[in-house]
Amino acid sequence: MSSKKMTAKKGGHAMGGFCPRYHQAVELVGRRWTGAIIRLLLGGPRRFNEIVSGVPGLSDRLLAERLRELEEAGIIIRVVAGGRPVRVDYVLTESGAELESTVRALAEWAERWIKPPTAAATG
Repeated sequence: MSSKKMTAKKGGHAMGGFCPRYHQAVELVGRRWTGAIIRLLLGGPRRFNEIVSGVPGLSDRLLAERLRELEEAGIIIRVVAGGRPVRVDYVLTESGAELESTVRALAEWAERWIKPPTAAATG
């Protein structure tokens, strides 16, 4: 066996090598607040104000921006229900729902390896 580091291959790209699709996915899902929004939507459709109140520290402006980005990427859809008042829900698409195992794996990793914030850092 050679002394070169072995790399696992998946989808034709060596793990550890540069993959443009992976890079694009990480840049999209890894943006600030995006993971928290996706995690919340994994629980089902949410209205704008439910998302804002469910993600501490997230402003209306940033939520609107992230929702537009996720909609453009095909991760969520905006569902408008007629009536008075008009009801708008945000729902994960099939591709968005497929992020569940990834979000779950990251949550499990965080529980094992990320130290909880100190009281001084949280408020």
